[in-house]
Amino acid sequence: MKMRHVVLFLGLVCSVALSLSAGHNQTMLMNRLGPSQMTLYIANADGSNERPLFAISGFDYNPSFSPDGKWIVFTSERNGSGEADLYRVHVDGSGLERLTDDPALDDQAAFSPDGNQIAFVSSRGAHNASIWILDLKTRKARNLTGAPALQAPAGKMNGFFRPSWSPDGEWIAFSSDRNFDFKPHVYPSPGWEHPQELSIYVIRHDGSELRRLTPAGVSDGSPKWSPDGKRIVFYELPTAHTFAARVYAQAMVTSQIVSVDVATGAKTEETSGPGLKVEPQYLSADRIAYLVKAGPNAGLAFTKGAPGMKASLRNPAWSPDGKQVVYEKVDFAARPQNQALYSWEPDMDVRYTDVFPRFSRDGKLAISDIKNLAVPTASISVMNADASNKKVVFSDKEGAAFAPTWSPDGQWIAFGFGGFFGARETKPAKLMMVSADGSQQSKDLTKGLPNSGFPTWSPDGKRIVYRVWGGGDYGLRELDLANGLVRTLTTEFDNFPAFSPSGDLITFTRRSAKTDDYDIFTMRPDGTDIKQLTTAPGNDSHSSWSPDGKFILWSSARYGFKDEAPLYDNSFQPFAQIFIMKADGSDQQALTYSRWEDSMPAIVPPAAQKSTTTRLN
Repeated sequence: MKMRHVVLFLGLVCSVALSLSAGHNQTMLMNRLGPSQMTLYIANADGSNERPLFAISGFDYNPSFSPDGKWIVFTSERNGSGEADLYRVHVDGSGLERLTDDPALDDQAAFSPDGNQIAFVSSRGAHNASIWILDLKTRKARNLTGAPALQAPAGKMNGFFRPSWSPDGEWIAFSSDRNFDFKPHVYPSPGWEHPQELSIYVIRHDGSELRRLTPAGVSDGSPKWSPDGKRIVFYELPTAHTFAARVYAQAMVTSQIVSVDVATGAKTEETSGPGLKVEPQYLSADRIAYLVKAGPNAGLAFTKGAPGMKASLRNPAWSPDGKQVVYEKVDFAARPQNQALYSWEPDMDVRYTDVFPRFSRDGKLAISDIKNLAVPTASISVMNADASNKKVVFSDKEGAAFAPTWSPDGQWIAFGFGGFFGARETKPAKLMMVSADGSQQSKDLTKGLPNSGFPTWSPDGKRIVYRVWGGGDYGLRELDLANGLVRTLTTEFDNFPAFSPSGDLITFTRRSAKTDDYDIFTMRPDGTDIKQLTTAPGNDSHSSWSPDGKFILWSSARYGFKDEAPLYDNSFQPFAQIFIMKADGSDQQALTYSRWEDSMPAIVPPAAQKSTTTRLN
């Protein structure tokens, strides 16, 4: 039973969340930055004669063919949004069969040459992405890359991705970011999200004789063997460009398709010129197919012969005879507010929300409406906790309105308005407040400089704490609403403050000058008694309090990437997952295990919980 797996899998998480539930089911809202739909298609090798693999799609992706060309194995979230398992189906869409049933991520499957086994990526066990082997007859799985000797030192990335069997079945090639540091990206402009450096490795099918084929200094991914087993083909791009390759800057990135001689290590560039080229595959000894992910020639491409179909598609895999190709198309249309998501915690209902959700004391929800992170605009909307009676209370196309926070009496909402994230270096931002009744009555609380935003209103209604950025002015500030005076609380790279329900503590995110990681801290409202709560590698951010003030929820990168970064789209932090801990920083446990960016958690307060549960059910 799936529920039994969940209980065994979460262990301490269940005890933490059960305490949080206080004897009844709890509802958590969270944002997920990822596709809203993924649909599999099958076509001729050049993309012509395209047709859906299924009459009704089930959020399916990462397909590949069996050696005899009769089956397609793929990943699906049809059991619940975010919970990924492996399935196989005949090429005509019949005979659907579920292969794995585990609450961990199972993804990126590849058949063995005899068709009896599947190598795949899973986050089972230690929660990082590892290569596993599934015996299709016994359905027993084993961790191929889980041996202690293969693991990176603590504090380093440690993911294993995209397995591919050698033609004789003796070896498995894969990419890995093992031993790479969690550090901020610098291209196309500096930011806190992590780049990823991948190298190509081979290992025997029994887990012995690990060998690295490509050196450090560049990022190499998606290896595939030549028909004779003597070469491996992959894509290659600068490590610094692996952030741009997964966001709106994809067209700025150039990669090449490269092959390597397995015996000698000699490399050959198989392509040239601009374009983000990924996921190559040998169709014959001298012809390679691949995907141009971005640019004017985006679509299927080949090193020889006629060009393929120009289209926006992802993760193509060609049949063994080279006559067919299967791939997915991705939809990023906005998810509906409060759409059901898979919950790994049996006593917690999980729902999607737009960004920066905040609840009033009486259970009203305020969010920032943002349709496209590449477009720097956002409005503020309020609604009931079940998403009913939604109304826009502030909208201005000249900037983004982010991080609403309620006055204790529920009459006003404060927020930051202007340029944020990448735009904060060049555009001003100010604090504003707007009437929560939709009358559009608003007023400024600060001027545009320094860039000010991400406010939190004190429970006594007297103060607003917010962050400033730019011109040598950084950290958290306190605005006294009675007299307009501003007091400095901190002067480091601090952000995302949040008052506890009782007002005795403020959580916030701080960047370490030593590691460049962001971690969760708490302090007293006067800026004293600062305590660091998280120390794990990778970024920790977007913290919020449980309604009773006993727990802190946040998003963390500590388990690393779940796939090759250049294969994502519109995903700034695909390594982010939701975590929960006690208010003193103890008992840190994950609540989500998807392959997507999960962040900005908010627990529905008791004032809204009953009506929310009733309406949603």
